[in-house]
Amino acid sequence: MKKVNGKMLAVDIAECAIFAALMVAGAYISIPVPPPLVPLTFQTVIAVLAGLLLGAKKGVISMAIYCFMGLIGIPVFSAGGGLFYVLKPSFGYIIGFIFSAFTAGIISGRKGLPFWRYLVGALAAFLVDYAVGIPYCIVAAHLNGVSDLAKILITGNLIFMPKDAVLCSLAAILAWRVLPYIDRGRAKIKQK
Repeated sequence: MKKVNGKMLAVDIAECAIFAALMVAGAYISIPVPPPLVPLTFQTVIAVLAGLLLGAKKGVISMAIYCFMGLIGIPVFSAGGGLFYVLKPSFGYIIGFIFSAFTAGIISGRKGLPFWRYLVGALAAFLVDYAVGIPYCIVAAHLNGVSDLAKILITGNLIFMPKDAVLCSLAAILAWRVLPYIDRGRAKIKQK
């Protein structure tokens, strides 16, 4: 975030706040899937979009704000909030959202790139979220006394990967098409 002027700083804050709010909405638009360890939400694609549209730095800030809000007790996670949430198997994905936004932003969080860069960024970010979320889920489930870890791996994690891969691919298309307009708006604000 560059401190170009007060208006630009306000725009940066607003953009981060919008994506933190979208994460909250994404948490509450969830579909419970048995076993009730990792609900089906649309947060992975929102985290990826944060990185694609805001860039690495603001994408990370927006996801960190979301994570912090939940950890201090604001019920923004799919099953509430509070520090105890770190014991839930799904918390690894929340940590993964931060790394996911960073990955998407580093690879393709700029206008003018070819579409394949957005697609690679989105899919890499999606994989980063799962790379953090799956091990955390398995360890947390084991610590919570779950004995059938293979079932948790499949029904609580891997089953969601095709849905997230498709949604993240669509996010790449959206970012590629929309980012030039967003940047044009930012440029107009800088000129004022």
